[in-house]
Amino acid sequence: MTIDALPARTRRKELMDRLAEPRHYDVAVIGGGATGLGVALDAAARGFSVVLVESHDFAKGSSSRATKLVHGGVRYLAQGNLSRVREALHERSTLLANAPHLAQPLPFVMPAYKFWESPFYGLGLKVYDALAGKDGLGATEFLNRAETLARLPTLQPKSLRGGVKYWDGQFDDARLALALARTAARQGALLVNYCAATRLIHDGGKLTGLCVKDRETGHTHELHASCVVNATGVWVDRLRLQDGQAMGRDTKPMVAPSQGVHIVVDREFWPTDHALLIPGTSDGRVLFAVPWLGKTILGTTDTPRRDLAREPLPFREEVDFILRESARYLSRAPGLADIKSLWVGLRPLVKPADDDAESTKSLSREHTILVSKSGLVTVTGGKWTTYRAMAGDVLEKCFAAQLLPARTGIPTDHLKLVGAQGSGVRLSDAPGLHLYGSEAGAVQSLRGADHELGGGLTEAMVRFAARYEYARTVEDVLARRSRLLFLDAALARTLAPAVAALLQQENGIDAQLQPFLALCGQYLSVPA
Repeated sequence: MTIDALPARTRRKELMDRLAEPRHYDVAVIGGGATGLGVALDAAARGFSVVLVESHDFAKGSSSRATKLVHGGVRYLAQGNLSRVREALHERSTLLANAPHLAQPLPFVMPAYKFWESPFYGLGLKVYDALAGKDGLGATEFLNRAETLARLPTLQPKSLRGGVKYWDGQFDDARLALALARTAARQGALLVNYCAATRLIHDGGKLTGLCVKDRETGHTHELHASCVVNATGVWVDRLRLQDGQAMGRDTKPMVAPSQGVHIVVDREFWPTDHALLIPGTSDGRVLFAVPWLGKTILGTTDTPRRDLAREPLPFREEVDFILRESARYLSRAPGLADIKSLWVGLRPLVKPADDDAESTKSLSREHTILVSKSGLVTVTGGKWTTYRAMAGDVLEKCFAAQLLPARTGIPTDHLKLVGAQGSGVRLSDAPGLHLYGSEAGAVQSLRGADHELGGGLTEAMVRFAARYEYARTVEDVLARRSRLLFLDAALARTLAPAVAALLQQENGIDAQLQPFLALCGQYLSVPA
């Protein structure tokens, strides 16, 4: 793909000029994570006029901190909700087809240390295969002890009886979010990061728009829309409470946040392209060891939190739990000194809705959609795998509430995301994660394509991020356009000054180097 064939450049001034134009949108989306971006793309593909604002960067919150798995929910089989698993398996297949440069099939192995584990888990995984049907990625296999160790060479061999191999998917969450944003823009949507929704606008008891503030300049704008979607993840209650106050009613919070901690270590601790799943650890949780972009992710936890920090810190007991459980299953276990990056994501767990001032419908156990009396549409919960189905559910809810006229448009189940055409170039030893896809040639055509800064990041990639991928800060580039902060925080810290200098050339603004250096320290720090 040539530069001229790319979707439009993301010049900040042009975006803000468009935002300042007096117009009425069909849909205004608040929140640039998986859900908000999915809604923006779906609505734009149906021919609606769409604006999306994000207070920080796209996928800055939980949507860049997943375990990087595209899955149907093996753990959910035991709950008996087969329709939920079947939907997720179909969405898994759709995501892999629409973004093959960012998502790939991934083999998993569940090791068996007790005589009953292989037949028990194997039977469940055979059901998983059956539910997937034509969307299956590969058949479940029973492995003997030697076959298990051949696939997982650093697995603890003591008392090992065998294992079960099955298939799920893996992806790059932050870059998928970026692909959604750019695809929505290609469909006509206006998306602006670093633009915060500060106030909702009501007229005659109805929500008619919102006030936004450009976080770079401080300039404010009023946006008017027929439908306003609150897709701010764990932060949805802030807008819900504001909406309730404007309507003179008491609105109860709906989100109880929980955090998941991930530890990244070198590939030498898990030198295989197979992932490990332990379905029942010593305290009943699940343990993953997942190969990703040349490193290994260990996790995760599920710990309630009361605060809603943008950069939540892990608890020491969470880190100790992951390392302790890893030591039970890895023949060479990593320690505190081996941690290359330590990061935390918040999950928006939805409380039962008991506010009789709102009509509510839970469309699945994972995501919930509410429409307030004023017309504010709030969506929260869910997981990355089903982002597209969630977006469709949101729009169906908007139609039912008569906020929008029902419209079909371009089906998103076959809508290829930006970069999906062609195989691109290989940027890591993780097979299939061709992060730029068909745009790889355009990146290579930019000045500095052969100038590697380190960790596989080139000068051209930084320039491309600034010109075409909405990147404004060092963190945008090193955390989400590339994933170096999540893979090797010390290396990211070393490269940060060079990235800041390039962004200064491209954007002409402060690239926020010092805050990023402090953030690197956090991703390297183990709590006392």
